[in-house]
Amino acid sequence: MERQEFLRLLGTASIAVCAGCSLESCSNDSGGAVPAAPTGVDFTLDLSMTANAILTSDGGFLYKSGIIVVCLNATAKTYVAVSQACTHQGTTVSFQSSSSQFVCPAHGSRFSSSGTVVQGPAASSLHQYNTSLTGTNLRVFS
Repeated sequence: MERQEFLRLLGTASIAVCAGCSLESCSNDSGGAVPAAPTGVDFTLDLSMTANAILTSDGGFLYKSGIIVVCLNATAKTYVAVSQACTHQGTTVSFQSSSSQFVCPAHGSRFSSSGTVVQGPAASSLHQYNTSLTGTNLRVFS
């Protein structure tokens, strides 16, 4: 049964009750495959720039070119970069510093700080990229 048909049968009174619920479907709405992890990656982020300053704090993260870059530990200058698309359906993941995990808001998949699956429904890991810090320049590359 399609979502629209279900909602029509459910009626408007019941929809009001479900207003706080997520009515996302469990299929890739575009009908296509999950986006492939970016390839040929090689970019540098200057951490002294305001736009990148979030990466100078523990748990700070930003998105660039299909990749999520995270500061795991500002004192130790430890960074990680993984593909930002959840391997389940391509939803953009975020980083949860309290658990040091990447989290998909759509269906609850969780990935370790290195991108390996901790909890499904995702079955494959996020692609991890290399990082290298020289001074205030953080290089992310394949």
